[in-house]
Amino acid sequence: MDLTGALRARRMTRSFDPQPLERPLIEELCLLARRAPSAGFAQGAELIVLDTPEAVGRFWELTLPASERASFAWPGLLRAPAVVIPAADSRRYLARYREPDKSAGPARRLGESTEAWPVPYWLVDCAFVVQNLLLAAADRGLGALFFGLFEGAEALRAELQAPEGVELLGAVALGRPAADRPSKSLTRGWRDPAEILHWGRWGGGRVPCA
Repeated sequence: MDLTGALRARRMTRSFDPQPLERPLIEELCLLARRAPSAGFAQGAELIVLDTPEAVGRFWELTLPASERASFAWPGLLRAPAVVIPAADSRRYLARYREPDKSAGPARRLGESTEAWPVPYWLVDCAFVVQNLLLAAADRGLGALFFGLFEGAEALRAELQAPEGVELLGAVALGRPAADRPSKSLTRGWRDPAEILHWGRWGGGRVPCA
């Protein structure tokens, strides 16, 4: 599948076949995903891979209490054989921008603290890696879903022993897709290109081609 095909095929999968994924396949997907831009090539995106029934089961114990599962709208999600936790390590960015080649010019203060950054690029760069992972899964005919950690995030941090300075962006469920139903959100449709493309300035209309 080419890039255009992967972009068109990618969708959020919410129901999975429980058949395990081979670890070399997961590793290949993750290493493809890391081929994303990062500020100063700091490469601060970390991927915590849960690919055993015990590890995945513990993830769900912490993030979706058993008392809430009867009413959970997407029970097939819990059958995903692997969950990847993308984590952004801001410490690598601070360390990178203290190095000699980054210690002068406009970037010279970025090694002082995370507050010095106009945008938290460790989060941006980690999001690039997540998108690559979703596309790599689509390219292999697999299903993937990125979702937030709305409950149990602190307990999960403790379980995973994530150090200070590392932010968990959410989770990516991976596996072979099973029969699913589309999210109702998709009925919103894609926005008109004229609404999202701003030529030259915010609200700038399309300039006719000469």
